[in-house]
Amino acid sequence: MTSSRPLHLALVGNPNCGKTALFNRMTGARQKVANYAGVTVERKEGQFTSASGRSYKVIDLPGAYSLNAMTPDEAITRDVLFGKQADEKLPDVIVLVADATNLRLNLRLVLEVLHLKRPTILALNMMDVAKKRGLEIDVVRLQEELGIPVIETVAVKPGGAEALIAQLDKVSARSDQAPAVADTTFNAGTGDTLEQTQREVRRILDTVITRHGETHTAGDRIDAVVLHPVLGYPILAVLLFMVFQAVFSWSALPMEWIKSGVDALGQAVHGAMPDGVLRSLIVDGVLSGVGSVLVFLPQILILFFFILVLEDSGYLPRAAFLLDRLMGTVGLSGRAFIPLLSSFACAVPGIMATRTIQDPRDRLATIMIAPLMTCSARLPVYALVIGAFIPNRTVGIFNLQGLVLFALYVAGIVSAMAVAYVFKRTFGKGRYTPLMLELPNYHWPNLHNLAIGLWERARVFVMRVGTIILSIMVILWFLSSFPAPPEGAVGPAIQYSIAGRLGQLLQHVFAPIGFNWQIAIALIPGMAAREVAVGALGTVYALSATGEELATALTPMIAATWSLPTALSLLAWYVFAPQCISTLSTVKRETNSWKPVIAMTVYMFALAYLASFATYQISRTLLGGG
Repeated sequence: MTSSRPLHLALVGNPNCGKTALFNRMTGARQKVANYAGVTVERKEGQFTSASGRSYKVIDLPGAYSLNAMTPDEAITRDVLFGKQADEKLPDVIVLVADATNLRLNLRLVLEVLHLKRPTILALNMMDVAKKRGLEIDVVRLQEELGIPVIETVAVKPGGAEALIAQLDKVSARSDQAPAVADTTFNAGTGDTLEQTQREVRRILDTVITRHGETHTAGDRIDAVVLHPVLGYPILAVLLFMVFQAVFSWSALPMEWIKSGVDALGQAVHGAMPDGVLRSLIVDGVLSGVGSVLVFLPQILILFFFILVLEDSGYLPRAAFLLDRLMGTVGLSGRAFIPLLSSFACAVPGIMATRTIQDPRDRLATIMIAPLMTCSARLPVYALVIGAFIPNRTVGIFNLQGLVLFALYVAGIVSAMAVAYVFKRTFGKGRYTPLMLELPNYHWPNLHNLAIGLWERARVFVMRVGTIILSIMVILWFLSSFPAPPEGAVGPAIQYSIAGRLGQLLQHVFAPIGFNWQIAIALIPGMAAREVAVGALGTVYALSATGEELATALTPMIAATWSLPTALSLLAWYVFAPQCISTLSTVKRETNSWKPVIAMTVYMFALAYLASFATYQISRTLLGGG
């Protein structure tokens, strides 16, 4: 008879051991992601039910090399296992996940966790890769040495976790009889304990592992090319270039489907409802604003698809290794690459990832430049302006719009490196720290993990569209609609509203960089989230339009009303655009000071204005005042 109480599992393992892939295999889409209370460490929880009907709750703990915590991630893992994390239940069973191809590194954590005397299972992951490499692991002998069940798993394959789940059902019966009790007497941090653990690791490895065949693998031969000091850089550049080409080339059709659907819905609502405030709110406020942002979902998913493929294949850590020396020339720590790479998705997780940088000055320098990486929230703005002003034609074999997008990403990277160079030489040089990084095995990206990752990105984006962006669009519609224009007024009603008057006031500030009052209005809600600026433009231009023109035709609207210098100026602005509120709040939380927040806001606003001013004035001169 099974207990109705879900069994709490904790997945524990080194980084890159396949722990998250196993988590995805066990829980599927039944996951939720949040942060632990009071810190920025991510908390992933999922659930599943075994064939026997037993339900489980699974916590995917942050990767750790030891219970002797050196980073906030490792501290969270230690505290959960010790029962000291206030908002986390002590796990009933610990599932240790170890990379079968690298037991030398993984067994240290295994032996430390065994000292806690908790119900534990070792999942020996990537066994298929180990066998291909000629590694023969005596699982029965390893089980005898450790005194716990050892189960072979292949997390990236369907059914790769079935043996583990079957073993969990056996362990769960005993766990129902004995409540979880923490044992925190073990101290992994003393020199004697560390040496003793390493000796034990070496003894076990000599007992359970037999090597056959060649020591050089296909991965080694690939590394000889992609990590080559000359060939590696053009290979990385070509890969990134192809990604940005695909963002425009592949997304055209699904974007057109979404746009047509929003257009049709807007026209149906416009025709079905009588003229009035409610129709204006739905058509001009909600559909024009939200629809203007939602149309860029395909481009964001294509970008994340390639990022996930490169990450899952094992290439991204190699890109970090390749660029380490180059980043060192501007004074950045070798460990800065991964946070900066994360910032291409969003600056918030990028800033959080700087916790792995031990030198405070290196960490602060990385935090200050992370927002200059071109995050996915900029993509809707770039795509809108590029789609309106850059012809959709080929230059040789390349798409011109993709070339411009690639140039904008490069501009962000170059700017970040320049700011880092100035920052490090203004506030003092830190010692260069070479990047020490464990390179994961190469393997084909797993479609199951890709699907879950893309689904999570789509869900987060659509939720932002349906919550933050929708709320801001409704507020902006109200400010753009009231008060009503006086009797006999000429021109669009928005010009007489609160937002219209504010925009006309701000236009005096932004006129030198070519921004009209509609753009000035959109920049304000864009501080909440950059992609909101596109929705704001959709709402403002909908309310500025005359006749029966609907807001969903935003691209032709701006193409008809902006000059090319204005469009180029706006692109330059968003290379440096002052940060969204969530990024600034993360900087405050990570540094525990308002000074970096103020400094970041001031320097990025100044760079944005100067870059836009130069772009606008130079392009006007070259185009004869256009």
